[in-house]
Amino acid sequence: MKFATFSLKGGTPRAGRVDGDAVIDLGTDMLSLLSAPGGLPAAAGITGSRHALADITLHAPVLRPPKILAIGLNYKDHIEETKLDTPSFPMFFNKQATATNGPYSPIHMPRVSDKLDYEGELGFVIGRRCRHVPRERAHEVIAGYVVCNDVSVRDWQMRAQTFTLGKSFDTHAPFGPFIVTPDEVGDPHALDLKTFVNGELRQNSNTRHLVFDCFTQIETLTAAFTLELGDLILTGTPSGVGIGFKPHKYLHVGDRVRIEIEKVGAIENEVVAEPADTDLI
Repeated sequence: MKFATFSLKGGTPRAGRVDGDAVIDLGTDMLSLLSAPGGLPAAAGITGSRHALADITLHAPVLRPPKILAIGLNYKDHIEETKLDTPSFPMFFNKQATATNGPYSPIHMPRVSDKLDYEGELGFVIGRRCRHVPRERAHEVIAGYVVCNDVSVRDWQMRAQTFTLGKSFDTHAPFGPFIVTPDEVGDPHALDLKTFVNGELRQNSNTRHLVFDCFTQIETLTAAFTLELGDLILTGTPSGVGIGFKPHKYLHVGDRVRIEIEKVGAIENEVVAEPADTDLI
């Protein structure tokens, strides 16, 4: 099954179950749906009004994830591209929840940098509050999978070892278009991933090249802290990012980034100049 957060024109975002070229209004929000008895699978039988996908706006499936966690240097081909050593332990960092963005919404080119980069990634949404999850049971806490772009401002990223600033600019965590349940995805470690910039194929890999797979990531994270309903985990990016080219192929205003992941879907975002209305003072 596939689940979305959507709105009709001028309406309030709410959760829906995707059925072909339409969405079924489930009459609640995504976090409430995840926390209901039985989680997303229990929503299979809920009925509601039906709306064509062409007539709705799709938002980030979780409007404000409690946590957004990502991992660096987690594809073998990306490690070769960077000429860095393979990590012996997962390199996790966080993206602020205010970076959350919709699957087709604009990405802002920051006023303070022109080193804007893309990172196509498989992500997953946590469906159960969990701690100390062994790898062999990690699949039980995944509500579903999403397509993500770990948008990065490279000069700001490199200024601090935590990466947080360069990874957390507003609009720099678009994901979706749907939460696709594990039964529909199958093996998350055998999925083709492609990233296009203005139609040019930049990234072309498969999740089998992950150094630390999805389940190992959950085991590691939950050894340290609790994962909560709606947390978003980004699993790393393969080779072909803009900084990996010589000369670098950073993004510019007007560029369109499309990320496709087999069985999960595609997101596409246009780069726009950061608007003046981002001023809050």
